[in-house]
Amino acid sequence: MRLLLVEDHPELSHWLQKALTHAGFAVDVANDGVAADHLLQNENYTLVVLDVALPRLNGLDLLARLRKRGQTLPVLLLTARTEVADRVKGWNLGADEYLTKPFEMDELEARIRALLRRSVGGTGQVVQFGDLTYHDEGYFLLADKPLALTPRESAVLTSLMHRRGRPVAKQQLFEQIFTLSDDANPESIELYVHRVRKKLHGSNVSIQTLRGLGYSLECTDGVL
Repeated sequence: MRLLLVEDHPELSHWLQKALTHAGFAVDVANDGVAADHLLQNENYTLVVLDVALPRLNGLDLLARLRKRGQTLPVLLLTARTEVADRVKGWNLGADEYLTKPFEMDELEARIRALLRRSVGGTGQVVQFGDLTYHDEGYFLLADKPLALTPRESAVLTSLMHRRGRPVAKQQLFEQIFTLSDDANPESIELYVHRVRKKLHGSNVSIQTLRGLGYSLECTDGVL
């Protein structure tokens, strides 16, 4: 899943990007509202983590622009303000979640995963697909045993799991897994798909290549 982190504090931004990447997300960073607005108009993101107090264009004004354009992706606001009126203003502008600084990384990750789960219509915390089990804390089990995946392998499998049984285009996978700073192209996806395929080998779950369409996660038992 590809996220946009908008935070102007260099140390906090670096720490959050590192932690979220370790959690399996692809993270682009913008340090002000104008740069973030440009990225949101030209790139595809699954979710935005947005600081309220930003230079050039504050987070609430950016949120208003985002919603006015009809972009519905989830937005989690970060703020040092604790007043109820500030949070109400954010919710009225279209924020999906609020987190007050300082916060624990575990809480941020949990709220992000909850927003992502809601955005794809999920209600539970566990998804079973044949021998494969996905926990929205960010890990997989295969035949009830932990499946060892790198962050990018996990991102590939998570994207396919969310659309299990349906094709996912190579370009779509690429946009959700790699950031703007990564030295990669859509063909790089093939390497990670190959690695995940090997790790699923021997189970009733596999990644099928659909010529002209992309990839699909399939179960030989016909589980949907």
